[in-house]
Amino acid sequence: MTNTQTFEHQIHIIGGGLAGSEAAWQLAEAGIKVKLSEMRGSGEMTPAHQTEGLAELVCSNSFRSDDADRNAVGLLHQEMRTLGSLIMASAEKSKVPAGSALAVDRDIFSDHVTKALENHPNIQIVRERVDNLPEAGPTIIATGPLTAMTLAQSIGAATGEDALAFFDAIAPIIHRDSIDMDICWMASRWDKVGPEGDGKDYINCPMDKEQYLAFHQGLMDGDKTEFKQWEKDTPYFEGCMPIEVMASRGVETLRYGPMKPVGLDNPRTGRWPYAVVQLRQDNKLGTLWNMVGFQTKLKHGAQVELFRTIPGLEKAEFARLGGLHRNTFINSPRLLDEQLRLKSAPHIRFAGQMTGCEGYVESASIGLLAGRFAAAELQGRTLDSPPITTALGALLGHITGGAEASDFQPMNVNFGLFPPPEGKVHKKQRKEAYTSRARADLQRWINGEPEAIAAE
Repeated sequence: MTNTQTFEHQIHIIGGGLAGSEAAWQLAEAGIKVKLSEMRGSGEMTPAHQTEGLAELVCSNSFRSDDADRNAVGLLHQEMRTLGSLIMASAEKSKVPAGSALAVDRDIFSDHVTKALENHPNIQIVRERVDNLPEAGPTIIATGPLTAMTLAQSIGAATGEDALAFFDAIAPIIHRDSIDMDICWMASRWDKVGPEGDGKDYINCPMDKEQYLAFHQGLMDGDKTEFKQWEKDTPYFEGCMPIEVMASRGVETLRYGPMKPVGLDNPRTGRWPYAVVQLRQDNKLGTLWNMVGFQTKLKHGAQVELFRTIPGLEKAEFARLGGLHRNTFINSPRLLDEQLRLKSAPHIRFAGQMTGCEGYVESASIGLLAGRFAAAELQGRTLDSPPITTALGALLGHITGGAEASDFQPMNVNFGLFPPPEGKVHKKQRKEAYTSRARADLQRWINGEPEAIAAE
């Protein structure tokens, strides 16, 4: 709905990222009138965003594993699909080959989300910067870790807490026609075939030992972004570590991380290389590919110089170079209740990465829950939290009380957040035990059966 139409909203969502977009969709589908405020498009922009589209993917284009039987994030995908997630539906419309992972064309993805929300009769999108927390009226804050300074200060004043701060990094994107395929080859690790792929979903750039050691030294010596004095104690998030920080942990670290050669036979030698740089398709046309795991704080000139020493990338043309930005998170276990309400001002809910969930899907899933909790409250219904045996419930539990407030830090969904399966389960069947239990308990929760709540 356009800004000029008369519209009486019942809830205000601030922030049009993945969490805000998902929350708006869930509320609108429940019949609630939603005002969605997004500062991009009002003349404002964050340090990391490139467009005005809603749910823009800033870092990677991957939603990670889509295996719902053996992977916690794949299970989260499935649970969100079951609950009518707009983010997952948009990912399905825009997916690109990525083996067993779910990766998307980021422009098509954002466009699908934006149009779905613009065309919904229960949603009004307003391009504006909001500087202060509303003093009254149901509100969801989903501005993400790149919240504008004025609003961040208002949040700090309302909570009386210092926000946690982490650095997050962005990987470079390369034009496909600048990659030398006489050196590189197409393959997925162990030739694993995904739903949309053929076992050849990644471009692989091989390195011998001498090339790898020279590259490692180049990472150590390269010109890097300098921090201001007040930023020096800010930690990195382990799930999005700059590659040169990983390299500083030991010369072999990268060979056991993003550059591991295991399961990748070079067709020209019939053997695994000493190390491999992988690139994943970034858009539907296949014209852009991102460097997997190559988040970096190297300065742009140093990136171009060093990354062109990678075999096959000697003439690489970069559509986007890597970068670094500062993310902030609230101390959710101390500040939020089990339904994501701010304890000191319960008309306000928080959603998304600002709550301390890390990752695209996790961010959207907390938006989904915030939207459903708010819809139930506005309609006079009671909606219990999903059981902790589900991916949604386990992630929510971590955010709202699964960790000591003094030790809280952002985390991706993982089976370590779930209670162990009951009884003796063989290690090989353990993941399936988690996922089968989760599916059964989610369905009981959807049906409103009390058994689903007992696991909490």
